[in-house]
Amino acid sequence: MITGKSPTRWAASAIEALSAEAEQAGETRLVPFPVPGGAVRLFLKDESAQPTGSLKHRAARAMFRHAIASGRITEGTTVVEATGGTAAVAQAYFARLLGLPYIAVMPGTPDPRRAATVEALGGRCEFVTPPLAIYAAARRLATEAGGHYLDQFTAAERALDWRGDSLAGELFAQVERAAGRAPDWVVVGAGTGATSASLGRHIRYHGLPTLLTVVDPEHSAYFPGWASGTADYATGMPSRIEGIGRPRMEPGFVPSLADVVMPVPDAASVAGARAVRAHLGLPVGGSTGANLIGALFRAAQLRDQGGIGSVVTLVCDAADRHLGTYHDDGWAVAKGLDPAPYAAAIDEFLAGGRWRMP
Repeated sequence: MITGKSPTRWAASAIEALSAEAEQAGETRLVPFPVPGGAVRLFLKDESAQPTGSLKHRAARAMFRHAIASGRITEGTTVVEATGGTAAVAQAYFARLLGLPYIAVMPGTPDPRRAATVEALGGRCEFVTPPLAIYAAARRLATEAGGHYLDQFTAAERALDWRGDSLAGELFAQVERAAGRAPDWVVVGAGTGATSASLGRHIRYHGLPTLLTVVDPEHSAYFPGWASGTADYATGMPSRIEGIGRPRMEPGFVPSLADVVMPVPDAASVAGARAVRAHLGLPVGGSTGANLIGALFRAAQLRDQGGIGSVVTLVCDAADRHLGTYHDDGWAVAKGLDPAPYAAAIDEFLAGGRWRMP
């Protein structure tokens, strides 16, 4: 906790604490994923190894740093966010590190299980219905407390570094060490849009030959919005794949940075999550499953073209709670999802066959 300093000194101390935390967290590992043939290599960067267990850890750190440097968060500022996922856990972690009150506004009815991890880190959860009301509620709570609304769907894209001192620089350096050159493809999903934006900007800033695929689940607005060039495209439907997909084109998503936006069926994302667990032992979520489907497609494309090279994607998170959802047959049936045909296609490809999605 950082207290008792002038505003400028507090800000400097807070940013120093965030930098120290980043150094202590260190690099996450780059894990090879077995694909046949040997000419094309596939890597998964394991962001589940972050201190709070997900890719959202980096974004939370970046948003706190940006808001502090901008004077929007000062000593004692109540920090508020509208989120129902791993972002709340990561943000509560950094709020506690800096001695700041934190409120996560979550969609739905009160759920002690969802609130437990945030509350264990000293945060508070407010539940709001209908789900789309969380944004207005978060702004109102921040105003009432004289605090700051983080607004990850706008701010994360601005805050996450793309020149080289965070995920983008780390990922490309690791792949170049492992494969001898930059990857041919990077594959990521889009929730806030910050990760795809930082990677796309890094590619352009450094003049890399890498191409960027953004995978998108069912019901999400990103693929149809990108394909049609409609900046305000909206489906109004929630994604069944936690962490990626949005009912509207969020301001943090930058369509021009994606070389391809690839729709991935939700059942395929489930099969992909199970394949990652089978090969790496990590109980990953559906966003990682969607990433794997996109990465396998790109690896197959490179192989079928007779090329050599590499593809890299992300393990977004891994948690035992996913064992009761994406890795559970009963859950899949209840959601109307049949991952079996996609699992068979993955197995066929990994055994040396062609890539043939149902």
